[in-house]
Amino acid sequence: MEVLIALLGIVTIFLVALTLLIKNVFYVCQPNEVLIFSGRRRKTEDGKLFGYKIIRGGRAIRIPLFETVDRMDLTNMIIEVQVKNAYSRGGIPLNIQGVANIKVPGEEPLLNNTVERFLGRSRDSIMKTARETLEGNLRGVLATMTPEQVNTDKETFAQRLAAEAEHDLNKLGLVLDTLKIQNVSDEVGYLDAMGRQRAAAIRRDALIAEAVSQAQATEQRWTNTRNSELTTLEAHTQIALKENERRIADAQTRRAALIAQQQAEVEALIAQARAEVGMQDARIEQVRRQLQADILAPADAARRKAEEDAKGHAARIVEQGRATAQVLAQIAATYNKGGAAARDVLLMQKLVPLFHSLAGTIGELKIDRLTILPKGTGTEGQPLGARLVDASEQIKAATGIDVPKSLRDALGDLRPQKSPPPPRTT
Repeated sequence: MEVLIALLGIVTIFLVALTLLIKNVFYVCQPNEVLIFSGRRRKTEDGKLFGYKIIRGGRAIRIPLFETVDRMDLTNMIIEVQVKNAYSRGGIPLNIQGVANIKVPGEEPLLNNTVERFLGRSRDSIMKTARETLEGNLRGVLATMTPEQVNTDKETFAQRLAAEAEHDLNKLGLVLDTLKIQNVSDEVGYLDAMGRQRAAAIRRDALIAEAVSQAQATEQRWTNTRNSELTTLEAHTQIALKENERRIADAQTRRAALIAQQQAEVEALIAQARAEVGMQDARIEQVRRQLQADILAPADAARRKAEEDAKGHAARIVEQGRATAQVLAQIAATYNKGGAAARDVLLMQKLVPLFHSLAGTIGELKIDRLTILPKGTGTEGQPLGARLVDASEQIKAATGIDVPKSLRDALGDLRPQKSPPPPRTT
């Protein structure tokens, strides 16, 4: 148990010693400060050697016995700049009061200048050096400006002072953030005199401006009166012009109305004439249709009926001719097959009507004797045909009837007839 307590005591002592060691060698840099580790050399990228190392916004470990650590504050330092009896251009002494904001730069290489010049010095010492530098620059800039320029254009004076002081402060390793000139005065009363002169000039300018404004007001009043009268006359003129325009417009309107009335009447007559023309066209169409229905249509129907009748008659004649031709063809074929007997039969068929005609011309005949010619030749060797010829000649001499011609005419009717051409249709 005693050994355990001894071990715990040793561990506790070790932890406390380790904590104190870490606290003494481990440093953390705040954002508003920089840490400078001195004691070891370091080489920059451009080949320069420095005996310190700068840490900003981070942490680092110090090597005991070989390095020391210093802190440098980066916060602003407000410096009141005050110069008395500083001569301006023209030999007028002036008193200047202003406020400047100065700080230690946080980036190299300006920070190197700060470390080399102010490491280990207090902020009051840094502020004193900056104040003296600014006062010297202020006197130098003031010597190049007149009191009027310094008093009237403090912004330009501050800009020139800042530009002049920035170079010197950078060499010291300081940065000038802002510089404001608060007051400019003198002990000889030059600025007061200049102010009184300016006030007098201002009063003079005010009186002149007042007189000018009164004159301008008077002139403006008469100008307004004139413009009012001119406006009244212009208004009367415009009224007269508008009245004339109204009258002209009324006349034009009446003329347009009369023209429109006449045009309407003419258009009404034209419309009436067009209506009558349309009515006449309708009547013509009615008459045409009536003629079409009463005359043309019946005539066309009659024409078509006649055409159809003619076509039917022609067809009948054609068919009769075809039938007759067929009958004659059959008769001819039968006649050719029958020989002489068929010829005699045909001759007798044709003579029977002839005998009726002969009998009709001579009245009633009394036949005392009927002689039938024998077939073949006669007793005298004369053919029967010759004898028939003698008989026909005797008949012709006695009655005037040509029997052979009548037979030829009868036989001619039995020949096929040409069908008449079909009637032309229109």
